[in-house]
Amino acid sequence: MIVWADEALLLSTRRHGEGDAVLDALTAVHGRVAAVVKGGGGRRRAALQPGADIRLEYRARLEAHLGAARVETARDRAGAVMADAGALAALSSAAALLTTLTPEREPCPELYAATRALFDRLADPGGDNAQGWAAAYARWELGLLSALGYGLDLSACAATGATENLVWVSPRTGRAVSAQAGAPYAERLLALPAFLRDGGLAAPEDVAAALRLTGCFLERIEPRGAPVPAARRRLAARFGVS
Repeated sequence: MIVWADEALLLSTRRHGEGDAVLDALTAVHGRVAAVVKGGGGRRRAALQPGADIRLEYRARLEAHLGAARVETARDRAGAVMADAGALAALSSAAALLTTLTPEREPCPELYAATRALFDRLADPGGDNAQGWAAAYARWELGLLSALGYGLDLSACAATGATENLVWVSPRTGRAVSAQAGAPYAERLLALPAFLRDGGLAAPEDVAAALRLTGCFLERIEPRGAPVPAARRRLAARFGVS
């Protein structure tokens, strides 16, 4: 018998049988897991909203079996996130990407921490920069790529080693390219918005460029031939990215 308890972020739920549900959650220690929640498709459904912090007690007879879980909600972000349609789209996209791309039961504590920080940001989308959540989301996608083994190298120009005026990324290598070195090949390169390197603010067109950049590499890690999730495409479309 496999038994453990962990903190987790609820990613999704789907009905299972008459009144139960199968949830997907990203845990702090045990990676992404799927488990059956009794009553999760009935009276408890409203309490199981994506983006919530939960406490999860997991049981399974064997590693290969779909386990069962008892769930307590520690923090429900749904109300706060739903107040901003863009933030809700970003949370839905992040949850869908994690459910689709991350392997089950492989610990990823850094990705868990980054995702929890993103969800906190999405639950408070206001402030001086109303689009700040969008920049935070784009940086999170960079971290997701790195966690999955597809990290981009934005530290120096792939051609010259220069560390200044990096404005492109090679779609072939995932490495940065300086303005001077990349000028002859600009049509073949992906734009590198400055905020991804310096942590500054991002205009909507910068976010669009970032989503084109990360989207190019997300498409390469489609598991089992699955397309990039519809939620991610909808988020990109909000910034004019097809």
